[in-house]
Amino acid sequence: MLSERGRKIKPSPTLAIDAKAKAMKASGTDVISLGVGEPDFDTPANIKEAAIKAIKDGFTKYTAVGGIDPLKDAVIEKFSKDNSLEYTREEILVSCGAKHSLYNIAQAIYGPGDKVIIPSPYWVSYPDQVVVNDAVPVIVKTYEKDGFMLSPGLLEANITNKTKAIILNSPSNPTGFTYTRKALEQIAEIALRHNLYIVSDEIYEKLLYDGTSHTSIASLGREIKEKTIVVNGLSKSHAMTGWRIGYAAGPKEIIKAMTNIQSQSTSNPNSIAQMAAIEALKGPQDFTDMMVREFNKRREFLVSELNTISGIACLKPTGAFYAFPNTSGIYGRSANGKTIASSSDLAVYLLEDAHVAVVPGNAFGDDGFVRLSYATSMENIRRAVIRIREAVNRLK
Repeated sequence: MLSERGRKIKPSPTLAIDAKAKAMKASGTDVISLGVGEPDFDTPANIKEAAIKAIKDGFTKYTAVGGIDPLKDAVIEKFSKDNSLEYTREEILVSCGAKHSLYNIAQAIYGPGDKVIIPSPYWVSYPDQVVVNDAVPVIVKTYEKDGFMLSPGLLEANITNKTKAIILNSPSNPTGFTYTRKALEQIAEIALRHNLYIVSDEIYEKLLYDGTSHTSIASLGREIKEKTIVVNGLSKSHAMTGWRIGYAAGPKEIIKAMTNIQSQSTSNPNSIAQMAAIEALKGPQDFTDMMVREFNKRREFLVSELNTISGIACLKPTGAFYAFPNTSGIYGRSANGKTIASSSDLAVYLLEDAHVAVVPGNAFGDDGFVRLSYATSMENIRRAVIRIREAVNRLK
């Protein structure tokens, strides 16, 4: 018999869509996947070479649970250079990906009955990581007209004496939008007034467009820094999804608790990947710049094309590599006896009838949208848009 915790947790919808698309491909169907959030670029050669050197040098044993000091130092240097944030080694934890960092945070600070505010649309794992620690996710809706930023009024209205933390994600998965400095200042003021933690997921920090700048909420002052745990990693910025290196920075007592939790779950992150991560952080950064330029071309094309399809309206995202079009204008239409009444219906229809994989917005807490990843080739995007347009046009 499964535990109550085991029964509560749902599989990741984004990975489920990707698995179904891959199964269709394996059976011979020409599926174009716009579902998974993974750069289509290969990991840069200098990073691979650092890993190969680590293997040849025999750096294949256990390391310190929280990561080796040279990697912690590289992370510290990154925070100082990019975010004007100063940390010590005791305030840094390296984990097996940013998702692992977020899980460690959830284990360290959430408890039974605690409430955690999560702006919607949200990354799919946030609510489940709250639930698995017997805490309560409080979903607060954000709106297109506000750039999907959490409004101070709605934030205040959802705070109770049980509220423990707020989860922020900027740039956002799934919307691709970023928080302005002014919006973060307002959230920081409210968080401090109510003595709340901020969990700031900044994994898409390097993927920005149209001159948009990234502000870490922890950089807004000493007091908010002491209440913030910043999460980042290398999966998106350096095309290192499979290497599984993420990191967190925050107050010593929280990082220590997270390290203890990690010591009883995974132990240290992969030793070889840690050496590769040092090179990623300290080596040339021109790869990331190139990748952003390519993503920008795809973003411009995809958003422009989506906005020419009847029933679809898409704001231009300012970060990450996702488009999050409003598809509610399609709902109620039918084809071949199938009525599209939700984002899930639309995702199934596009996968089965158009052979294009997208993720339904209800997986992210907003049924009026679907998420499309443009972390794939321009050729794939062009073909996918043609198929989506034809499939939508068949709906009456």
